[in-house]
Amino acid sequence: MDTLRLDAYTIDTLMPDLVGHDRRPSAFIVYLFLWSKTVAAQKPTAFLSHQTIADGTGLSKRAVQEALRTLVRRRLVTARRSGPTAIIEYTVHRPWART
Repeated sequence: MDTLRLDAYTIDTLMPDLVGHDRRPSAFIVYLFLWSKTVAAQKPTAFLSHQTIADGTGLSKRAVQEALRTLVRRRLVTARRSGPTAIIEYTVHRPWART
């Protein structure tokens, strides 16, 4: 099994903020999933469908859609698509990390 490293900020600040303050635990789960497919995999973006994210997290597709709305609104994730039926390209942001 591979080991993943998380920024302490993710657990110490982001988790209580999304789960406690925003009452969106699904947003935290989706953020971690997207993080594992991008930052942890050392890739700038990931092309994933809502169904793929739902299958990977155990959440419903509807819960994934709501979580993504929260993450995009909070500017933690950017979602781009080239057309109305195209698979979405996700970029995970870590605004607390120094560039």
